Amino acid sequence: MTNWTITNTDRLTSAGFVVTVHYRVSATDGTHSASTYGTITYQEQPGETFVPFDQLTEEIVVGWVKESLGEATVEASLQSQIDAQANPTQQSGLPWGKP
Repeated sequence: MTNWTITNTDRLTSAGFVVTVHYRVSATDGTHSASTYGTITYQEQPGETFVPFDQLTEEIVVGWVKESLGEATVEASLQSQIDAQANPTQQSGLPWGKP
């Protein structure tokens, strides 16, 4: 299961245009989990129409993030991390002092 969340936004006070979106994406298979956090910067384009800040929903902004990052790419990366946890190819430890 993958969960996309917007944790914060930064906007221009003059027009309410969102210039930075802070996001978190997490995934779990019930036993293992992986997540990523980041920011995406947007630039206001002259003549561009945008949703006023007070009318934005998390669904709208998550859509922007998914489009910017590539939803399938992010989810595949998280799944790779989960797969690596479930089937590790490397382990840490010392051979001495085992019970």
